[in-house]
Amino acid sequence: MAAAPAALPGLEARNLLQFLRLVGQLKRVPRTGWVYRNVESPESVSDHMYRMAIMALVTKDEHLNKDRCLRLALVHDMAECIVGDIAPADNIPKEEKHRREEEAMKQITQLLPEDLRKELYGLWEEYETQSSAEAKFVKQLDQCEMILQAHEYEAQENKPGRLQDFYDSTAGKFTHPEIVQLVSELEAQRNADIAAIARKPNS
Repeated sequence: MAAAPAALPGLEARNLLQFLRLVGQLKRVPRTGWVYRNVESPESVSDHMYRMAIMALVTKDEHLNKDRCLRLALVHDMAECIVGDIAPADNIPKEEKHRREEEAMKQITQLLPEDLRKELYGLWEEYETQSSAEAKFVKQLDQCEMILQAHEYEAQENKPGRLQDFYDSTAGKFTHPEIVQLVSELEAQRNADIAAIARKPNS
């Protein structure tokens, strides 16, 4: 019979609880792009990362380390529990955004044992530097999930085409075959929605 796992020392348990509370803030951090576009009840950062993780889970690409893709998806926006979701419209330089998020990741991961601290910080850094095939794939998942959400908001509001700028921002950025196929189908459905609205007589 396997031995029961050792209980966490008091300080380690307190730190882990604090870590979980911090990342739990992601449930309450709205995605800024939708806020700026006056979307009603916009999704949270954790909503976005959850569907990204599911997208990583269902990939068929055997050349990618699926477990690593899942981990990257769950960590890539973790710093936003402290710094918030910094959007392009905030006009914060890329270097400053990176500096703030780097400091936040150091603060967050300090609450974890050394092995986990190195793992989570390393995953975040890998995504930021796009230093692996998995990181590049997850970056495309990030953008694909965003335009899928944009389409859902357009359908929810019955305003096809309203969030076109999100599509424009991702144009030409998809290269992974599975994602290209998914985006192609999404755009076909969206274009059909836009065409259907255009054919309706003015009320």
